[in-house]
This record gives sequence, C-alpha cells and structure tokens, in this order.
Amino acid sequence: HAVSNLDEIPSMLEEIREAGVVCFDLETDSLNVRDAKVIGVALSCRKHHGWFAHGPEVVQALKPLWDSEDILKIGQNLKYDLGVLLTQGVAVKGPFFDTMIAHALIEPDQRHGMDYLAEVYLNYRPVSIETLIGPKGKLQKSMADIPVESIVDYAAEDADITFQLYETFEPLLKESGQEKVFYEIEMPTLPVLTAMEHEGIRVNPEVLDAFSGELAQLLATYKARVLELAGEDFNLNSPKQLGVILFEKLKLVEKPKKTKTGQYSTNEQALSALAAEHEIVRTLLDYREAGKLKSTYVDSLPKDIHSRTGRVHTSYSQTGAATGRLSSNRPNLQNIPVRTDLGKEIRKAFVPRGEGYTLLAADYSQIELRVMASLSGDLGMIAAFEDGLDIHSATAARVFGVDVADVTPEMRRKSKMVNFGIIFGISAFGLSQRLGIPRGEASDIIKSYFKQYPWVKAWMENTIEECRKKGYVETVCGRRRIIREIGSRNNTVKQAAERVAINTPVQGTAADMIKLAMVNVAKMLKDGGYKTRMLLQVHDELVFDLWEAEAEELMPKIKETMQDALKLDVPVIVEMGTGANWLEAH
Repeated sequence: HAVSNLDEIPSMLEEIREAGVVCFDLETDSLNVRDAKVIGVALSCRKHHGWFAHGPEVVQALKPLWDSEDILKIGQNLKYDLGVLLTQGVAVKGPFFDTMIAHALIEPDQRHGMDYLAEVYLNYRPVSIETLIGPKGKLQKSMADIPVESIVDYAAEDADITFQLYETFEPLLKESGQEKVFYEIEMPTLPVLTAMEHEGIRVNPEVLDAFSGELAQLLATYKARVLELAGEDFNLNSPKQLGVILFEKLKLVEKPKKTKTGQYSTNEQALSALAAEHEIVRTLLDYREAGKLKSTYVDSLPKDIHSRTGRVHTSYSQTGAATGRLSSNRPNLQNIPVRTDLGKEIRKAFVPRGEGYTLLAADYSQIELRVMASLSGDLGMIAAFEDGLDIHSATAARVFGVDVADVTPEMRRKSKMVNFGIIFGISAFGLSQRLGIPRGEASDIIKSYFKQYPWVKAWMENTIEECRKKGYVETVCGRRRIIREIGSRNNTVKQAAERVAINTPVQGTAADMIKLAMVNVAKMLKDGGYKTRMLLQVHDELVFDLWEAEAEELMPKIKETMQDALKLDVPVIVEMGTGANWLEAH
C-alpha cells in the first residue's frame, strides 16, 4: 500500500501497535548516513503485506513509533537506518531485531545480505534495486529521481521480506542456542554503536599534513640508500626488478623462494626473514612501511573528515568477524599501526572535541591471555595474573628456567610470541619464522611452554576433541561458531580448522566482554547525564571525549564497569590514560 496522505498514518500505527512488532526500512538518496535524505519509510507487521509512506515529513509523523518501547523494531542492517534517523535528531527506542546480525550468529561464516538470505531461506528473489535506478556506474540514478509509484512495490517488498526473515530466524536463534548472545549482547550493542558513529572523533588535518611531509622526506632518504646499496637505479615498487637486484645481482640467498608465476618472492614475510642479515632489506622494509602509512592513513584520513561535523565517523560492523569481534571501515581505525614508532605518530592527529575536554583511552590489559588462563584453569598462569606479574616475563622465567629477575629482553620477546601464538595454535615452524630461530629451538620452546602450563595444552586438546564431536565451539557467553572443516581428510584444512577452534573461544570471549562493557558504560554515562562521550572501540580499547570536570568521578566508574563486564577466574585489569591526543592518552 502507498501511504500518500499523513492522515492515513494513525490507523497504520494502530495496526502496528496491535501487532507489537514492525519491520521498517528507510528509502534514502545516499548510502552515507550523515548525508542521506529520507525519501520514505517502508513498514510491515505481517507476512505478504507492507506500506510505503512517502515524503520527508513522514519521519516526524512516525514519532509515536520511534518513541515506543512496546513495539519490537525489525530491520536488515538496522544501524544504517538508526544512524540516518539520529542524524535527523530522531533517537529510535528499542527493542530491536536485526536480521543480518541474527543470521551472523546462526551461520557466522556465510553471507548475510538480504537478497542472499531471501533466496536461501524464503526461496524468493527480491526485486533488484538496479531495476529501479540502473546498474552501478556514473549513469546510476538516485532514489530521489524515481517516481513514487515505482518505489512502492520495491520498498514494501523489502520490509515484508525482512519481516519474513525475522519470523524464520527467531526460532533458529533458539535452536542454535544463540538467543542470549543476540538479545543480551548484540542487540544492546547496536544503538551504542549508532551513537558512537554519530559522535565521530575530531582529527587535526594540520598534524597529518606535517607528518605527510616528514614521511615524504623519509621515503626519499630510504630510496636513495636502497639504490646506493644496490649499486644501480631501479623501481623499488616493482617486485620483478627488486627480485632481480636482491637475488641475482646481490645473491642474498642461495635458493630464493619463487611465486607461482615464477617471480622471486619479495613480500613482507620473505623479506622479514632476511632483514637481520642485510641492510638493504631492512631499509626496503622501512621504505615500505613509510609508504603504506603515507598512502593508507596520513594522506587519506583528511578526506574522511566530514564537511559538516569536522569529525571522522568510522562505521562498525557486528558481522565482519565470525569470532564476534567488531570491525571498522570507511575509514578502518582498527588497523592504524601501533607496534612501530612511525605508526604511532598517526594517533597524534586524533584530538579532543574542544575546550574543557581531554581524550581518555581505557584498555583491557592482555585480555586474551587472561581469558585463556580462565578457560584452561591453568594454575601457573592464573597465579602469574593473581600475583600481578608481567605475564611474558613470568612465562619466560618458567620456559627458560630462570628467576623472573634474570629474564632478558630477548627471552621476554620469545615468550611473548609464544603466549600470543598459542592462542592462534602456532606451530614450531610458525614460531621459528616469527622469531627468526631454527625450527628445533622453536619446538623446544613450545614443549617447555606446555610442560610449564600443562592445563593450557589439555584445554586445547579437549576443545578440539569437543569440536569434532559437536561440530562447533563456544565462548563463555555461548556465542557459537560452526567449524565444518574440523573433520576434513585434508591435513592442512584440518589443522587450520583446529587453530580456529582454539582461537574462537578466546578471541570471542574477549569480544563479548568489550561489547558488554560498551553497553554498560553507555548506560552509565546516559543515566548519569554526563557530558563525556564514548567515541571509538579499537580491539581491546575504548576511547572517550572526557569532560575534564567529570574525570575524577568518572574514570574509576568507567574502569570498574569495564572490569566487571564479564567475570573471569583471573583478575581483569583496565589501564587508563588521558592526553591532548590519542597517542598521549595511550
């Protein structure tokens, strides 16, 4: 039905109120949340039935719906619709049911797009948007250019299909044991992410501009040194030319690796293995790092500053990783390098929103290792955390048989690599590659590690065995990941599946914990009427615009809320810092 007159809305709302549930879908003229104008709203509260209410004034006319906490709001990728409405000053109240996220819990490793879901679960192929606005490209029209009568069927069908997917997925969530994760973690996280994306974070383009100039000079210096060491001019960005220089002219190794196309392998892994022995390789890696930072972040971030808000608004995905971790894109703020001094410089450009504010970074300390200790119940590892020891030094002391006081930086480095590698099911070969040591030595380190932490090994073996029986693994909160390849006859495939089986409960539990923390912190900030705002989630860290007058009261509250988000059998520690930019706060 086309709702062409606002007078028709009250009777439509009455029908929705009686149903107690509605699927809604905005039709807009842009995919950019902050620039999109609403052309109309499609709604459905029963199968094979839908409305399309047209016109920008419809948003306000539906205010009773947005404000109602008695009506379940359904949508496919709801965060987009909630974000568009929030930009227009409308904060939609839950409860929510996002079909895309529901499916990501039911089948984490499949696709979650609406057309795909309609074909698989409803045996139906929806009308493609391209039949209305034309194929992608310069000639593609906007929804704003399409006559209303042409939009009605397309839009109402979208709402109807999503409503039918809700009816399909609701029992499937129960069957797959995912109700708790969906209703207690994912759906409460949804409006929190919407609000964080809406806030964005202030980025100072002048800092990036100055850093871009520094990187340009560094690149020139590195390039000149590589050419000098090579003894001739060549294109550093050409793998073919580089391979010839390194392996034919300079003969850095006797038997260099080659790619499938027969070229010499010059990727990061191949070069890193040679870095310790050859200055030209070290300089090349420095050149590549500086080049990547410049193009991927320093020169592109200013383009992401929104013209109206003056801030960078990343977009978070709850379906991007099968472990439950959030991913960030447009721009990806989770990939900003933090392990190198150059990479850290980018964080200087992220600054507080204005006078009276400072940036606060609150970071879970070694959370995945704490989860591993808790899941395995390993007494040695638990004791190290309970005694407040540096876990990598404590591990090194055990593995290398020395006192903690006698652990060298090199021992700690090796133990740190093993600690984190174990979570990902690292092999002796993998460890030898990472540390640049012989495979035999790597194998001895892993054996010694498991001798010192026998319960970790037992937990890993039990987890793989359980996964073979059940076909899935779970986090502490019950988030499930089906691993079909665990029974594969192909050894490589099977080993990869085993690594996933070990990693998922650890990484997934840490992901659940930070989501619960975000929900609880957001509620605490809202209920307390604070001016402080949560801006970013990056791996195990939350970043806030902290109103300085609230610091003394709020910082302990945020810390406590994060530490209490999910109880483990080891202490959970949150480290905090404030500063005039993100690097300083870290």
